Amino acid sequence: MQLEKDKDKSAVVPKEYLKAFMLVTMLFALWGFANDITNPMVAAFKQVFIEISNTQSSLVQFAFYGGYATMAIPAALFIQKYSYKSGILVGLALYATGALLFLPAAVTENFYWFPVSLYILTFGLAFLETTANPYILSMGDPATATRRLNLAQAFNPMGSLLGMFVATQVVLGKLQAEDYFNGIRVMLRENGVSEELLPEAVKAYLSMPGNAAGYAAVKTHDIMVIRNPYVILGVVVTLIFFIFLFSRLPSKSKTEHIHPIESARRLLRNRAWVGGVIAQTFYVAAQITCWTYIIQYATRNCGFTMKLAQKWNIVAMIIFLTSRFICTFLLKYINAGRLLTTLALGGIVLSILTILLQNVAGLVTLVGISACMSLMFPTIYGIALEGLGEDAKLGSAGLIFAIVGGALMPMGAGWFIDQGTFNLGMFTLNGESAAFLLPLTSFVVIAIFGWRTACTSKINRICKSV
Repeated sequence: MQLEKDKDKSAVVPKEYLKAFMLVTMLFALWGFANDITNPMVAAFKQVFIEISNTQSSLVQFAFYGGYATMAIPAALFIQKYSYKSGILVGLALYATGALLFLPAAVTENFYWFPVSLYILTFGLAFLETTANPYILSMGDPATATRRLNLAQAFNPMGSLLGMFVATQVVLGKLQAEDYFNGIRVMLRENGVSEELLPEAVKAYLSMPGNAAGYAAVKTHDIMVIRNPYVILGVVVTLIFFIFLFSRLPSKSKTEHIHPIESARRLLRNRAWVGGVIAQTFYVAAQITCWTYIIQYATRNCGFTMKLAQKWNIVAMIIFLTSRFICTFLLKYINAGRLLTTLALGGIVLSILTILLQNVAGLVTLVGISACMSLMFPTIYGIALEGLGEDAKLGSAGLIFAIVGGALMPMGAGWFIDQGTFNLGMFTLNGESAAFLLPLTSFVVIAIFGWRTACTSKINRICKSV
């Protein structure tokens, strides 16, 4: 009997937590969907709203990931005072509210209301991630916590794949703006307008009274196309809210209340946690930049349409998902820090090739980066929170706050694209390729964190054997 109890305790997910684990794991797919239906919207909004730049269209990502930064700490304080289930319910309510705000945003036909809606939506995602990640870690033996989180995170790309499919088939595949503007560009080229003057010539053409009505009709149509999936998503999330409301989730026993200032002081003295927050910031920045700008890279360097380019994004997610399961298995045999370092080095090599090749081969290496990124988020998360106890609630908030990297780096990448080209003497980089210098720096930071973690683990093993 005792042997059976010990075996259950060492299981990745003990039987007593299995139902709760399955229910909470559904949330990982839910925020994966929101992430990856939104990434292609940067390119979609740039097509629909001709008046905004690439940097301005990246406000979609700035608002989306900025919402995490705004709400991560309040979410941690909330679940520390109340419960994991309460945090999940608040998160789902905010998620649904932000998605349903696409209805009034579409009525205004003003681009800036859409980032505001996404900002509120990600208040909910911040609550969900701040709650679900440490909750999953707590569902069993601490020795299997990182493997348990990797298993739960493996379902995140499934939601991402569905989000990408909807973005491709339901949104990008039905937008009229790309064909509409391509037709105008062809006409202007035939009338002798040079490529350098083409953007301003298109705007001048649309400002003519006889042409404005045509653009207005296309714009209205495309805004409705973008709006609909988010409204449906809001309804689905509302239904899931009620599922959680009437479900029983095991509540973790609380220790004495920990003051957030005291908890923060302990966390700031923890090198693994501080390093984890830094590494996580750079990881999320790299992930969101790579997945957001696959479309721009493919359209500029390979001549693909947006819909075809988005299909390469789906391939990247399939690779990411497959690699996540493989790497979760490898963690049974390979030290987490060592595997993280190896994958980061792979990301460095593939990023360099992506920048330099500027063709279909470069697109292949860009997609290949997803295999290297697959393990990073949950592994950094697990390493940073290892052994924190009740401090893990605030510590989790710091790691969710680190998602702010996804708000900042895409704007930098948008700036690179807006510059056009970079003449480096021996060769020239276009902005769509040069933008991936930013993810390259991220993988360098992650490699350093992984290497330090591996070294620390080795020293600890030596000390225990003495």
